[in-house]
Amino acid sequence: MTMLAYLPSPSQGVWHLGPIPIRAYALCILAGIIVGVVITRRRWVARGGRGDDVIDVSVWAVPFGVVGGRLYHVITDAQLYFGPGRQPIRVLYIWEGGLGIWGAVALGAVGAWIGCRRRGIALADFADAGAPGLVLGQAIARWGNYFNQELYGAPTTLPWALRIDPDQRPAGMGDIALYHPTFLYESLWSVGVFVLLIWAERRFQLRGGRLFVLYVAGYTAGRLWIEALRIDDVNHFLGLRLNIWTALVAFTVAVAVLLRQRRSARKAPPAGPEDHADVPAGSGTIE
Repeated sequence: MTMLAYLPSPSQGVWHLGPIPIRAYALCILAGIIVGVVITRRRWVARGGRGDDVIDVSVWAVPFGVVGGRLYHVITDAQLYFGPGRQPIRVLYIWEGGLGIWGAVALGAVGAWIGCRRRGIALADFADAGAPGLVLGQAIARWGNYFNQELYGAPTTLPWALRIDPDQRPAGMGDIALYHPTFLYESLWSVGVFVLLIWAERRFQLRGGRLFVLYVAGYTAGRLWIEALRIDDVNHFLGLRLNIWTALVAFTVAVAVLLRQRRSARKAPPAGPEDHADVPAGSGTIE
């Protein structure tokens, strides 16, 4: 079958500025972080917070997130770095890829909690302000996988199939050139979640961490089917990829929290006039 169209792989993913390598993977992640911080700052200020709060919290959240993302990848794919013939030093080579979003969000939240505590602001409020920027940043950062030609899906003949270079194809599949561009699927899905969060916040006035929980539910719902398309060599549990189990658990917990909060809101007594006073986003109990 002759393919009429497909997505080409990038001609290169690394450029050299003298002896210094400039890697597209790192640039995509950096661009995602910058976009996330800028959007979060605008939203935080619009809620009555201080712009400097976002920078100070990000100083903690971003490094924690990078370390968490790498730890999750190394722990769940330890066979890539440890054992006969392996090079443990490559654990430090994050520019080659391998940052798990699950660990990044989990440990990044710990860093955000530290930053929020130091600034005296509520973590739940900050998480709501940051959720749209976070998922849009993920949409941008995911393009790093495109430049690394990694984490693609099963072979396909769809018009938007991604052509993978022969040296980047799975073992035993050297004669198959076209695969599902799962990086693109996840990027577009994340943009959709961004739109969902903005709409839901305006429609339902989500506060108290509920917008962040909706982000978790929305993102993991997409990650479930996208992860199922991938064919890279990873560890499995009970016949499923570990990332599918992680997404399933996170999705289930997020939906349960949303349903519980919805029931609690219905049982709550009507708000009095004093409950409608404007309260700055940065005030309240530290969570």
